[in-house]
Amino acid sequence: MSTPGIAVRRRQAAERAAALRRHPSAGASRRDHLPPPTTFYVIALVVTVFTMLGLVMVLSASSIRLFHDGVSPWRTFNRQVVWAILGTVALWICARVPYQALRRFVVPGLGIATFLMLVPFLPGVGLEVNDASSWVSLGSLSLQPSEFMKLAVLLYCADLLTKRDAEMHDLTRTLKPTMLVAALAAGLCLLQGDLGSAIVLASIVFAVAFVGGTPLVPMAGAAALGAAAAGVFVLSSQRRINRFTAFLDVAGNRDHLSYQTYQAMIAIAQGGTTGAGPGRGLNKLGDFLPLAHSDFIFAVLAEELGLIGVIAVVGGFLVLTYCGVLVANAAADRFGRLLAGGIVGWFVVQATINIGGVVGLMPVTGLTLPFFSAGGSSLFVSLAAAGLLLNVARHAR
Repeated sequence: MSTPGIAVRRRQAAERAAALRRHPSAGASRRDHLPPPTTFYVIALVVTVFTMLGLVMVLSASSIRLFHDGVSPWRTFNRQVVWAILGTVALWICARVPYQALRRFVVPGLGIATFLMLVPFLPGVGLEVNDASSWVSLGSLSLQPSEFMKLAVLLYCADLLTKRDAEMHDLTRTLKPTMLVAALAAGLCLLQGDLGSAIVLASIVFAVAFVGGTPLVPMAGAAALGAAAAGVFVLSSQRRINRFTAFLDVAGNRDHLSYQTYQAMIAIAQGGTTGAGPGRGLNKLGDFLPLAHSDFIFAVLAEELGLIGVIAVVGGFLVLTYCGVLVANAAADRFGRLLAGGIVGWFVVQATINIGGVVGLMPVTGLTLPFFSAGGSSLFVSLAAAGLLLNVARHAR
């Protein structure tokens, strides 16, 4: 081919790329007729298996206790099924509606989420669970506003750094506003006494900022300030200090502060290689693991499914992380790349903290295990976030 012909084709390719940068949805619409990439199906499979297995584990971990309490053994399971159905609808909507259309709702969404974070402080509405006033009780329905805050913060920061793509060197226009959002969200969680959610919310913002190209040195400085604020929160109460450091001596604190962690470690050890079998675990009975169906469901899973089940679940999160990174790298536009990066950071940090607390390697912070723990707000929002990740994967290059 002649040199002029090559030059013409390069110019045409450059013009098409510039058009896609100006109107990314046009490129996405032309890709709608193409089959989704392999990562789309892998993510969908992992999320489906996790949700179904989580329902089985919730039933196993809660039914016998409820039966002995004189209520229906299906109560917790039925609620989880309802939330799983609602979450599946949210996943389908988030996976099908063009994610660029969500950008017009990021500011109202953040405002609504902030308002919901203040509701637990209202008398007669707020509900205290595990020393954290982070729940809203509406009759038989209870919600944890911090779960919805995670999604709102993710969308807001991704939209902000997409708009200011060319200004990433200007920290006043990029790092400062995102850190203010992180401080607002995490600060409200700390006021509620929920350190775990504060850490996850900050991690989401830092993940979006990192993927967006924020300079590392000032971002590290902001992270140090955040860690210092968390340290002040812990040191402000001797009770918090004792709870936060109890994992350093699980055996020595097994009668009080590390009681559940110690019992969880026994359950994991008794699971062996193949486990006792679904529904046959013993440590969920009585008062050995009072939070077996929520924060410590990983211990029930390990006892009943054994090392094989543990490897499968941890491996599933690793696969989900790897595919999420691939999706972020291949996203059709900057907003999709930041969404995928934030969701990956969200799932990785939350799963790590939950599992780390169960096995005694980290402090117990009350975080749920995504897709597994009983908790309608957590399951619903996790499925919605997975839908956004599938949406970005479906339109990936």
